[in-house]
Amino acid sequence: MGSAIHRNIPDSRGTNVFEADRSLQNLLRAYLSASVQARVLPQFERMGKLVGDRLERLALAADRNPPVLHLRARNGMPDERIEKHPAYLEMEAHAFGAFGLAAMSHRPGVFGAGDRLPPLVKYGLVFLFAQAEFGLCCPLSMTDALTRTLMKFGAPDLVARYAERLTSQDMDALYQGAMFMTEQAAGSDVGAIDTVARLEDGVWRLYGDKWFCSNPDAALAMVLARPEGGAAGTGGLSLFLLPRHLPDGARNAYRIVRLKDKLGTRSMASGEIQLDGAVAHLVGDPGQGFRQMTDMINMSRLSNGVRSAGLMRRSVFETLFIARNRVAFGRRLQDLPLMRRQILKMMVTAEQARSMVFHTAWVLEAADGGDRHMASVLRILTPLIKFRACRDARKVAGDAMEARGGCGYIEEWSDARVLRDAHLGSIWEGTSNIVALDVARAVRREDALTALTRHAERLLDEAERDGAGISAIAEAFHRAAGFLDQVANSRDAEADVRRAASAVYNATSAVIMAWEDARIRSLCNDQGGDRLVMADHVVRHKLMPQDPLAMAGSDEAAEALLDAALRDVAMAEARP
Repeated sequence: MGSAIHRNIPDSRGTNVFEADRSLQNLLRAYLSASVQARVLPQFERMGKLVGDRLERLALAADRNPPVLHLRARNGMPDERIEKHPAYLEMEAHAFGAFGLAAMSHRPGVFGAGDRLPPLVKYGLVFLFAQAEFGLCCPLSMTDALTRTLMKFGAPDLVARYAERLTSQDMDALYQGAMFMTEQAAGSDVGAIDTVARLEDGVWRLYGDKWFCSNPDAALAMVLARPEGGAAGTGGLSLFLLPRHLPDGARNAYRIVRLKDKLGTRSMASGEIQLDGAVAHLVGDPGQGFRQMTDMINMSRLSNGVRSAGLMRRSVFETLFIARNRVAFGRRLQDLPLMRRQILKMMVTAEQARSMVFHTAWVLEAADGGDRHMASVLRILTPLIKFRACRDARKVAGDAMEARGGCGYIEEWSDARVLRDAHLGSIWEGTSNIVALDVARAVRREDALTALTRHAERLLDEAERDGAGISAIAEAFHRAAGFLDQVANSRDAEADVRRAASAVYNATSAVIMAWEDARIRSLCNDQGGDRLVMADHVVRHKLMPQDPLAMAGSDEAAEALLDAALRDVAMAEARP
């Protein structure tokens, strides 16, 4: 590939995106034990190579050839099935099969591990995978989250019946999962669900319509329904496991009405479901369905954040590559002041999201291990990520399209596809308003902000820095936390919830990046400093007042940060 300046449009295909990402390498070493690193880093290398070439080709092909719903065979017999393009099927084989991304959190054996792998391994690999393909990440996430919910709340016989196939890496044996919740009158307002569950001859049967069901032909789906005569609102909902086929092989009594014609995630089928007495299994206690489904939703929200962070990293990488290899007005784009400033803004925003999702995966591991304090931290981090990172991905992806210019608007490249996919994160599993309000709810009802504050203070203490940078970060965090606390506990401040959630997201990301910087210095034999520079940038530019009529001036530390990122891309280009 070399480092020559391109007269034509620079094409990064063939670059190993893991090798080009020194920050990812350092973060994995900072968060994972030495033994886990030895096992999984070669897998990250393998994924990085696939993402930079083969998966990118497959993703473009699958996007151009969306799934097709067939209702009848050519002889007129009923034959409901979704035809998926071979490119999509090959991507499934990589994600579910070769890498075991839906299995590794639930059983040993993936990559030869003697135990389940830490959540960060899964999310780190998905972070890479999403840089090529976003749509398939939904079935991947739902299968993973359904398995978690089933194991957590399901009866032992249900777990025994389905767990092995849900976590299989054999594509012929694998059961994929889905979540059917949304109805026409019940989108964000889950309590308005009309789907009815009736106990008939000792068997639960579901009746109703589900309006937006991704992966609609999945072998198993989690469904919220209201048992006949149940109370109104979320308190009357129960959770059910809906199999696609009955034990005798017959199709269950529900049908796919049509597939959605979507703006993005075109590779993956989403449809409408009509339930006509479909057999289902009660999961957990009656009337606790919404609480139990919330666990699945929260995991899906975290996955949304991971995917959005991955899309932002893809956008930043492409922009760095173009800036290095494209000439305008006799100069490389990387030397043009406006381009440099734009890339730096994109980088900081992308790294905020990465730090937030990686750290939340680390918190999740502790919470699942029984740490109640970390469970409270997780409770607020998840909606914060879903709210802010998913919105930021839209802006960063749009800026990357602009950096490529007119070709970025052409579907031969992935910029348009990435931008289309980026818009989904703000809608899936709760729109921005709903999720911002959930942040406030976590503060008001569950005291999650107190837990986050204690956690942030511990991270800053562990960073062991007394400089002005850390002091400014600490002050910014406490101001943001105080603002959110005031807003969340006021009856008249709902209109400020988004602003308060953004402030705490930004401040928390700065705390985490400062902590990561210290760990990278101590554990990775790295001079560090990069993430502390970004943390300082977040505080100065996103949490402090700005004079819109003042000249910005130069920032030598930030300029050095950008130059280092450009060198990382150059080194990856030079590798065979």
